[in-house]
Amino acid sequence: MIAPHPHVAAMAPYALADLSAPEGKRPISLSQNESARPPSPKVAQAICKAAENPHLYPDPDWSELRYALADLHGQNPDQILCGNGSLDLIGCLARAYLSADDAALAPEHAYPFFKTATLTTGARFDTAKETNLCADIDALLAAVQPDTKIVFLANPGNPTGTRLSGAEVRRLRDALPETVLLVVDEAYGEFADHLNEPMFDLVSRGDTLVLRTFSKAYGLAGMRVGWGYFPQDIAAQMRKVMNPNNVALAGQMAGLAALKDQAYMRATCEETAKLRDHFIKRMRTAGLHVPESYTNFALLQFASEEAARRVDQALRQEGVFLRAQGGAGLPNCLRATVGVADDMDLAAELIEAALQEEAS
Repeated sequence: MIAPHPHVAAMAPYALADLSAPEGKRPISLSQNESARPPSPKVAQAICKAAENPHLYPDPDWSELRYALADLHGQNPDQILCGNGSLDLIGCLARAYLSADDAALAPEHAYPFFKTATLTTGARFDTAKETNLCADIDALLAAVQPDTKIVFLANPGNPTGTRLSGAEVRRLRDALPETVLLVVDEAYGEFADHLNEPMFDLVSRGDTLVLRTFSKAYGLAGMRVGWGYFPQDIAAQMRKVMNPNNVALAGQMAGLAALKDQAYMRATCEETAKLRDHFIKRMRTAGLHVPESYTNFALLQFASEEAARRVDQALRQEGVFLRAQGGAGLPNCLRATVGVADDMDLAAELIEAALQEEAS
């Protein structure tokens, strides 16, 4: 048998959602943070147009999409890179900047792929304590080591849904050494854009980058289109490790079409927020701790790991799937993606019934 690198052999596989519904039950996935709403109707037209030329390679520079993103956000198109989802960009970043002599740092309940991307390079992955399920700037700064090369910060956070203010993110950047790269992952940024705290200007420092995706607010999870705003020298290094045809033609055209329908995307965010807040209020009334969310999901905190496991099992018996959060260091929590109203009502009813049964 051919042996892999020891650090790869020691890794656990990235945990995927288990969506195996009991026979006769319609599976309801509230586990993957997909959009409750399909994308703009303009997307289907764009995908049909892309189907006319599947024999051609996609634009390796994502030119139309990149310039449209730059125009929308008022940034330099030369500093925008696109990827096969933002995970692609995170993985490329780790390969370009981490080695066995380095470490990456993130909040203790950070998006698990930060750890996966780090460990694939042989680097060490460190975490810093959170406060009230939110990243703690002082704890992060205290956890920086001489070999820390990257700090990953998802803001809003996944799986917590919580968010640091723009002032706190800037305080983190100002206090970090200039030799530490700050990665601000705004996969759910559109759900918080109404707060008017853009972070793109931090990129001009040369030591910070901002990531976003079309998977959430734009409803394009199946198209795999992510993007980021990078300092020019970092973008140049990223290009060396990126697949030159990483975003398919259909994905580029779908992203462009979705981007041109900002009114539809904003309506998606607003409708999602209403469903989310109603669900959170109901779960709090049922006795659960649920932090305020700035995303398309809610984190449900149960009294114990066992209580979370029993509720999860009760939901699964009815074909309803939430996401257990043991992998993010929260074994007493389930994450509920915001789905359509009827599915959210069913999930809430099942959770309420399970909690009542626990109490009796």
